[in-house]
Amino acid sequence: MPNIKSAKKRMRSNVKKAQVNTLIISSMRTAIKKVEKAVKAGNKEEATNCLNIAIQRVDKAMSSGKIHKNKAARLKSRLMKMINTVE
Repeated sequence: MPNIKSAKKRMRSNVKKAQVNTLIISSMRTAIKKVEKAVKAGNKEEATNCLNIAIQRVDKAMSSGKIHKNKAARLKSRLMKMINTVE
């Protein structure tokens, strides 16, 4: 446990930042899983709707620095490939 005032404040702010980071990453992963589920079910219309949301979440995570830009590109590419296999 820190004794210095600034270190105590840093601990509080780290907890808040960790909650925000977890929220952004978990919502991104959930959106990706929804796309995968819709593709597996063969529902192209629902999959494309979920894809738009997933791409927004991936872009938000990338722009805020939670994931690397190459990982974001790879995730979006994989999702697009999945959507294109559904007929």
